[in-house]
Amino acid sequence: MKENKNVYIHIPFCKSICTYCDFCKVLYYEKWIGPYLDCLEAEIKDFYNGEEIETLYIGGGTPSCLSMPYLHRLFELLNYFKTSKLKEFTFECNLNDLNEELLEFLKKNRVNRLSIGIESFNPAKLQQMGRIHTYEEAKNKIALCKKYFSNLNIDFIYGFSMDNKKSIKKELKQILSLKPTHISTYSLMIEENTLLKIQNAKRLDDDVDAKLYRFICNFLKKNGFIHYEISNFAKKGYESMHNLVYWHNQEYYGFGVSASGYNDRVRYTNTKSLTDYLKGNLVGEKELLTKKDIMDMHLMLGFRLINGFNVKEFEEKYQVKLEETYPIKPLLKNKDLILKKGNIFINPDKLYIMNEILLKMI
Repeated sequence: MKENKNVYIHIPFCKSICTYCDFCKVLYYEKWIGPYLDCLEAEIKDFYNGEEIETLYIGGGTPSCLSMPYLHRLFELLNYFKTSKLKEFTFECNLNDLNEELLEFLKKNRVNRLSIGIESFNPAKLQQMGRIHTYEEAKNKIALCKKYFSNLNIDFIYGFSMDNKKSIKKELKQILSLKPTHISTYSLMIEENTLLKIQNAKRLDDDVDAKLYRFICNFLKKNGFIHYEISNFAKKGYESMHNLVYWHNQEYYGFGVSASGYNDRVRYTNTKSLTDYLKGNLVGEKELLTKKDIMDMHLMLGFRLINGFNVKEFEEKYQVKLEETYPIKPLLKNKDLILKKGNIFINPDKLYIMNEILLKMI
């Protein structure tokens, strides 16, 4: 019997380019959409192996920027997948694209979770990000979404030079007033080839950023959100099933330009060149993983989860002893790691330095 799988589909088009974004994206150009969807169809037909799909995630870019005829075409491609066991179907939206027609269409086509890139309500931050919306506009749009969907994620970015505890608390209160079921919080990274990098923009220093991270975690937990992954918070029962696939080191398909996937010990990332993708040249990076590679990935991804991973399950899966394979004893002794009820996880007080802890292990 074929293993249940998961699918990510990348739509790279955006009506405007945010100054901080380093995801694979291009400005919306009508003549590229049709050929892109044709190539996406060819890729799905060539590489999908007929498994039952449990989670589907359409991200970008900005999938919601597609016009209705192209959205119909995109969703026609989903008919290639076996989805009788589909549990979660997430669609990423830009706030400005939300309207009754779009929401009715998504609901009709089995989408049951929206991820909305609000990012901030601070006018100074929004200006620096190249985004335009107000709290009142967001409130009205989210109210419209709730006519159709009960599972809503809101993205939030902090770490700009003007951020402080008072301003972050105000923004978090505004987000909570919208009553989302899930909140993803990201510390600003100024990446190469972004407008912020070109403008030589500055972010908060690490010490201040760490204090804001701890404040955000505590504030959201006090307001009924479960901190289940280093950057993610959810109301009980609303943890992202699709993203948990990544963090549990399970297999998934990635379709579209720049999309990554993991199947049969192979991790791959499609070309990041739209020109190459449209020519059918999909290959970007591909690596056949060794057993040690897979175990390392299990650790690195599993430690992103607040509850970490089960030691016994790890040892049975890979037929190794964890403490004989990785130097965990000194990390347990100095309380970088905690072992509790069979699970091993990073000390919640040290989540901010997770990468340093991982470097000691791998």
